[in-house]
Amino acid sequence: MSQHGKKYREASKLIDRAKSYSSAEAIELAKKAAYAGFEETVELHLRMGVNPRSADQQVRGVVTLPHGLGKKVRVLVFTQGEAVKLAHEAGADYVGADEIAQQIEGGWLDFDVALATPDMMPRVAKLGKILGRRGLMPNPKSNTVVAPQDLPWAIAEVRKGRAEFRLDRTGIIHLPIGKLGFEEDKLAENLAAVIEAIVKAKPSGVKGQYIKSAFLSSSMGPGFRLDMAAAAG
Repeated sequence: MSQHGKKYREASKLIDRAKSYSSAEAIELAKKAAYAGFEETVELHLRMGVNPRSADQQVRGVVTLPHGLGKKVRVLVFTQGEAVKLAHEAGADYVGADEIAQQIEGGWLDFDVALATPDMMPRVAKLGKILGRRGLMPNPKSNTVVAPQDLPWAIAEVRKGRAEFRLDRTGIIHLPIGKLGFEEDKLAENLAAVIEAIVKAKPSGVKGQYIKSAFLSSSMGPGFRLDMAAAAG
């Protein structure tokens, strides 16, 4: 017996499993195949040709999407002193130091992105187990640990809609590229930006095929295999 429901099985009939689709075709079909009673997210799933157990083959980064992710991004800033006013003026939703950390230790996580100034990292590091498993840990590589004077720029960047990508333990990258209600050309431009960023993040030690396969889907719908040559072009 199929583990998927009737609506999913009906949507799956749109797939030609012998075909790899262009970005435009995959986006169009993902829209047609969506069946949930809410606006689904469009997701990209990449099987990478890297060794997830090798420290020098980790794939990780962040990309600012040209058309955002279609949702309000709630920004938390860990900082203190004069930078608190700067963060508030730049539009951060939550700003603080020890009191914010204590709330997080108590289970509060009502934010989407966490930024921190370098002086706060010893305190933030103690939240690693909580923030790390949810992809919320500030990190210099993703431009989420920034100098106080750079907070207005960093807050503006995350407000635009950024997608962070990282290799999971099975060698796959999953990330959103926008909402199903976006115009198809905007989803295509977001997709192209994501693929370009992941290609640029290729570790120097990787040999052979870097991206083995790619699928595009809505949150609840079936995946459509992407023609990577066409998508990257």
